[in-house]
Amino acid sequence: MSKSVKLLSSILLISMILMVLASCAPKRDIAPLTDVTKVDEDKYSCSFDGVEHYFLLYLPEQVEGAPLVLMLHGAGDSPEVLRRNSSFEEDAVPEGYAVAYVSAAPDRDNPTAGKVWNSGIGIATGNDDISFLISLTSYLEKEYKLDSKRTYAVGFSNGAFMVNRLAIEAADIFEAAVSVAGVMPDSVWDQKPDKLHIGFFQITGLSDAVVPKHCDGTAESSVAPAVEDVISYFAEANGLGQAVEEEIGNDSTIIRYEADNKDVSVWHLMVTNGYHSWPSENITGINTNELILEFLGDN
Repeated sequence: MSKSVKLLSSILLISMILMVLASCAPKRDIAPLTDVTKVDEDKYSCSFDGVEHYFLLYLPEQVEGAPLVLMLHGAGDSPEVLRRNSSFEEDAVPEGYAVAYVSAAPDRDNPTAGKVWNSGIGIATGNDDISFLISLTSYLEKEYKLDSKRTYAVGFSNGAFMVNRLAIEAADIFEAAVSVAGVMPDSVWDQKPDKLHIGFFQITGLSDAVVPKHCDGTAESSVAPAVEDVISYFAEANGLGQAVEEEIGNDSTIIRYEADNKDVSVWHLMVTNGYHSWPSENITGINTNELILEFLGDN
């Protein structure tokens, strides 16, 4: 047998072994969503692990094979509040996306508390929201035959804290995550992996006192990591190269980390005169929904 034939045989054998190992890799055990009931035109109630939730669902004209976006509201708010403040489905559905605004729930250990996501930061909660959101995603993908390879999570404030956690702990489920006015929970940050494959987009108001930043010194007194460090981490963990920075809107800045051989990207929009809110185009000169959809299309 010639050396070239031996080399080819070795390569084929190694490839077969790698394929077998990949097929034997443990798959995530997804608990089922229960009691899914339509209660209004776009509103559905459901239960997970004994905790009641609901979601507002908006579907495109072509449902089968459509990508899915979960929208997570802030602490004490509701899907209706995030829908009113963002109107995301008005821009996303015509572009072929299915959009679900999802409700958090009071802490199962403290039913009188407000609705808050178990992001691992701030308010303690006994709800298993990671498993709930994965279960909801699986249900929607199967029920409506959505594209399981194009599932995304977008969150605002506490919902964005949760999105940060999803990006670290559920990168096998979500292709990309968008954090609007979000913070990376320190408990999640301490357990982050060295390598990751998920797109990540952070939108930060430079006048947002909630998000710790190196640029204004607020990170010095925060237990959570600075947002600049979070962005650097996601870029490095995804193996992305040098950033491209440009001005956008009314003197704001966007940084994009991308690479020709990668199918994910990491963006950071720093909004001048932006506070702890969903950025308004009238003030910032930036169409936030349009920018998020552009990012999702790249991931």
